Amino acid sequence: MAKEKQEEQQKQTAPENEKAPKKDIKKEASDKKGDQTSKLKEEIADLKKQLADKDDKYLRAEAEIQNMTNRFNKERAQILKYDGQDLAKSILPVLDNLKRALAIEVVDDNGKQLKKGIQMVHDHLVKALNDHGITEIKADGETFDPTLHQAVQTVPVEEGQKPETVVNVLQAGYQLKDRVLRPAMVVVAQ
Repeated sequence: MAKEKQEEQQKQTAPENEKAPKKDIKKEASDKKGDQTSKLKEEIADLKKQLADKDDKYLRAEAEIQNMTNRFNKERAQILKYDGQDLAKSILPVLDNLKRALAIEVVDDNGKQLKKGIQMVHDHLVKALNDHGITEIKADGETFDPTLHQAVQTVPVEEGQKPETVVNVLQAGYQLKDRVLRPAMVVVAQ
């Protein structure tokens, strides 16, 4: 009987022993799955971070390209806006000489005809310059502006004059659109 009891106990404990390894196997399998899951989650997080970094770099590069394009367009517009500036500066002395020639008084008919021809050339040159945005800076009687005028002499204020007013223009100044090509050389009342 003792043998029978032992066998019965073994039968009863056997299913428990059989259940225990199954539980351990399931536990080990779930631990492995948990490890794999955590590894996959870490890998996903790492990949998301890499993707975010790449997106950031891409957006920054795209913004830089846009900024370069805008800067290039502004520079090109500036170049086009002030195109011919050097040529205009070279022509200004010619215009000054034409004005000096027109200031000379003539008495005979030949001189008057010559002066009329010089006046026509002067007017045509002024029109061509104006057509390209080159204009004479208004100075006579204007308030002195150091950005437009160059004071070469000062005189005391006379009756009827305001201080800091241009009373005489020695050499005309010119500007190309909003850029001063040459300031007007003036005498200022102080």
